[in-house]
Amino acid sequence: MNAALENAKPLLSVKNLVKHYDTRNGVWGKLTGNPGFLVRAVSGVSFEIKGGETLGLIGESGCGKSTLGRAVLRLHEPTSGKVVFDDEDVTSLDHAAMKAMRRRMQIIFQDPYASLNPRKTVAQIIGQPLRLHGLARNGEIRDQVAEMLESVGLKASHLNRYPHQFSGGQRQRIGVARALILNPSFIVCDEPVSALDVSIQAQIIQLLGNLKRELGLTYLFISHDISVIGYVSDRVAVMYLGEIVEMGPVRVILENPRHPYTQALLSSVPRVDHIGKHERIHLQGDLPSPLDPPPGCKFHTRCPHATDICKQVAPEPVSDNSDRMVACHHQSGDA
Repeated sequence: MNAALENAKPLLSVKNLVKHYDTRNGVWGKLTGNPGFLVRAVSGVSFEIKGGETLGLIGESGCGKSTLGRAVLRLHEPTSGKVVFDDEDVTSLDHAAMKAMRRRMQIIFQDPYASLNPRKTVAQIIGQPLRLHGLARNGEIRDQVAEMLESVGLKASHLNRYPHQFSGGQRQRIGVARALILNPSFIVCDEPVSALDVSIQAQIIQLLGNLKRELGLTYLFISHDISVIGYVSDRVAVMYLGEIVEMGPVRVILENPRHPYTQALLSSVPRVDHIGKHERIHLQGDLPSPLDPPPGCKFHTRCPHATDICKQVAPEPVSDNSDRMVACHHQSGDA
């Protein structure tokens, strides 16, 4: 992390954020009251993101990454916890105040086709946020959309086209333009390149990097690809079954992972560079269900180093002098 980021104040602070879903039975959706029907998607997550920083969030599918991103933006209402954005408690805002806050906090979705209305033109899709917030009139909206299209690598002549008339990479550029049209300062990038071909992924990643520098943006970048996270991030948070198990500067995490789960993630990715040369670690079994998470350390059912304490006691997060946090009873790695 560069000196400017080290001295920057947190733009976003997430404290003990929890998101549970109640499953319901019966025609009228009556709560079962059975704790076994409670989906624990996010369980007490805390982190900060400084202004101008990119925090990469990585983990297997089903670990709660996207739910966490949406809960931060209150697209999914948190069950408990607090989200503070630029010294304002987002979780306590009423509807009108939250609508105003959404101008400053936006999201880029994973699927560039499903997230765009096929019945709307590009001008209507990108211009809709301006209409909803009353920030411009029709003629002004069209001019602003045309300018935004140019800034993401498309042409003003594309205004009247529909999503199906674009390639996957072009559709994701439209999604980026829609997220940026309100001039936000913070964006959740929810696996924005995972649905694209590798060559197109590189173009979108470069675009997001350029926009970050030009506009002074702050990102929460969600991905299951450790190579993508390693390239775009200043810091990395590793998520497992609704909890962050390791977090720290990207170089520290990639070169010397301490949590067994982080080590397994890194070992599973082929590399052509010198970073993180580890033997392949094969995890046993699948990710446990968030309906019935294991007691103690949630990773103990798959961990090659698990002992009795891991099965009974959840590990407390421990930080070191490299700004790394690890939640593990038996963390390993170089001192």
